[in-house]
Amino acid sequence: MKVLIIAMYHPELVRGGSQQVAYELFQALRDMPGIAPTLLCSADHNSPAMFKSGARITGFDGRPDEFLFLSHDYDYVWQKLPLPLQAEAFVDFLRRLQPDVVHFHHFMTYGIDYLSLARSALPAAKIVFTAHEFLTICALDGHMVRKTDGALCDKASQVRCHQCLPQRSPEEFFLREHWMKAHLAAVDLFTVPSRFMIQIFADWGLEAAKFRHVPNGLELPAPVRETAATPRNRFGFFGQLIDAKGIHVLLEAVTILRAEGFSDFSLEINGENMHFASPQRRQEMEAFFAKEAAKPLEAQHVRFNGGYHHSQLAARMARVDWVVVPSTWWEIFCLVISEAWACGRPVIASNKGGPAERIADGETGLLFQLGDARALAETMRRAATEPKLWDKMHRAITPPPGRAEMAAQYLDIYKDLLGALSLAAQ
Repeated sequence: MKVLIIAMYHPELVRGGSQQVAYELFQALRDMPGIAPTLLCSADHNSPAMFKSGARITGFDGRPDEFLFLSHDYDYVWQKLPLPLQAEAFVDFLRRLQPDVVHFHHFMTYGIDYLSLARSALPAAKIVFTAHEFLTICALDGHMVRKTDGALCDKASQVRCHQCLPQRSPEEFFLREHWMKAHLAAVDLFTVPSRFMIQIFADWGLEAAKFRHVPNGLELPAPVRETAATPRNRFGFFGQLIDAKGIHVLLEAVTILRAEGFSDFSLEINGENMHFASPQRRQEMEAFFAKEAAKPLEAQHVRFNGGYHHSQLAARMARVDWVVVPSTWWEIFCLVISEAWACGRPVIASNKGGPAERIADGETGLLFQLGDARALAETMRRAATEPKLWDKMHRAITPPPGRAEMAAQYLDIYKDLLGALSLAAQ
């Protein structure tokens, strides 16, 4: 069985959840007998050295079956790549490879119309699309967060979308919805990492029966060796330093705790891609970190460690007791929860979306009101001071899904789709 996995960016070039999951799936399928996976990841001008003169698709770093799609001049308004030669190269690549399954883990940097291109080039292949956010529904980065008041949005409409993006007319959002759905019609099966997503897509008009729930899996780090440390007052953030990840909520919670006279805690910030944050949030983070670094060492409660490779994760997790996930959007699945649990670290998270689906509040972790810095501060104080709370949460942790488990579920899906194709041919 030939499987082509299409991802936005290679995780070696740009770290992020969707590309990491796609790469984990590629690696797991490669270990399965009878499966021949190929990986196609995009690269844009954030990685200029990857671009070769005249090339549109190229091999990546001498790695077998890993390729880069060289994307530039992408239209983020209509989610389209207006470059005919790139489209021709993509179709030629598909026809040369002749995969049985084309599995899209994203369309950004390619174009939503590349779903239809794949269908046209390979009419006999099966197309699977994994949604890692709501970009087909929401023109505001797919986060479904109201720009007007920061509230979560569970329904798109011409007027509501126009309110968030007033420079675009309601009629444009009408056309955008039809543009998206026209190309999504090429998909044979959708998968989502969290169940709550299915209802949102169904309310938007997609057929719920065409969706399957497949939790994200990854190669998990070895558990952290435990000590009898007390109190459990060391907190950690792991992830991208962008607005939706809620780092500003976490830093505000630190400010509140200090103003209330509570300083018996530490916080380690581990992450990168601050350049993708809005100018306001980037300035806030830079100012906070600079002010913190100027304090005497004994007065510093927050340390900024920068980015990290997956191989460094366990060592960094070992330095904290709790992992904080203060995301201000739906947070579709949140791989860092899996990473924290693999390392035996309880999670404090916003109470919506994927984290709320995965964490039982007060039993397997702690939830706080999304976007509420004071609620987060109170939760952090409780976590740092309540006797035996950490031990209770630690004992309740169950192993998260690994990449082999995820790949096995996808393999069943591929076989079912191709089996249905074989029956139809008979």
